[in-house]
Amino acid sequence: MRIFVTGATGAIGRHAVPALLDAGHAVTALARTPGKAAALQRRGATPVTVSLFDRQALASAFAGHEAVVNLATAIPPMSRFMSTRAMRENHRVRALGSAAVVDAALDAGVVRVLQESVCMVYRDQADRWIDEESPVDRYPLTRGNFAAESNAHRFTKEGGAAVVLRFGWFYGPGAAHSEQMYGLARRHVGLVLGRPDGYVSSIHMTDAATAVVAALEAPPGTYNVVDDEPLTKREFADAVARAAGARPWVCVPGRAANLFGDRLTSLTRSLRVANVRLRAATGWAPRHPSAREGWLATAAALTP
Repeated sequence: MRIFVTGATGAIGRHAVPALLDAGHAVTALARTPGKAAALQRRGATPVTVSLFDRQALASAFAGHEAVVNLATAIPPMSRFMSTRAMRENHRVRALGSAAVVDAALDAGVVRVLQESVCMVYRDQADRWIDEESPVDRYPLTRGNFAAESNAHRFTKEGGAAVVLRFGWFYGPGAAHSEQMYGLARRHVGLVLGRPDGYVSSIHMTDAATAVVAALEAPPGTYNVVDDEPLTKREFADAVARAAGARPWVCVPGRAANLFGDRLTSLTRSLRVANVRLRAATGWAPRHPSAREGWLATAAALTP
């Protein structure tokens, strides 16, 4: 299959492009700089420089492709995560960028679109399992995600086949915030966001990439992409510490993170998300059943 990937040099794109190529697909990828274009070419993809917001140029670039995988985001690093200005750019990419991608895909006759989204759109469900029919919560940081999902569903309504992938919290090599978490753990600092007994649903970067490949064969709809066993936030911090080989002396910020309200609610809520629908539809399964195994693999990759 000929596939066009946006966000190809981002956290998940750096894993998804090789996974798509390994699966035998021909990949064209959006590149914003000569350096990124060269990196994509070295991996075996064909780089194209075009604006994510230029519908006409995107349609020309999409011509002849059977699928478009939209992984474009502008999520800021942990140091700027609470910056309204930084989040505004991510909203622009999610909302306006996804609209241009869908319009261009329709213009070019593309038959399938995959759209990245996140599981953090779900409402806090404490220790109850969450599936794709569970209630969502439209707080400020989710506006871009819901706009992107709406654009994807519009693609299906207009005759295409769109798949929305609601990813869990990324971790692993290439996910900047998880590398920062690992660095803190090696200095005996555990990061716990919200109630220690609340759940975090995560996904290792390599498993997220194989889910992208599998989703090319999924029926149109929305799918959660998470590992098999969500951990409590305390267990997640312990898994990072175990992988780092350093027992935490202090855990921060804990429940105090709740005081930041909507700015951190995507990270402080309890989300015990199930991946049953994607597994049943495609046969996909994560290589790392939980963050316990995934963090050990991450440590092995990050340790010189």
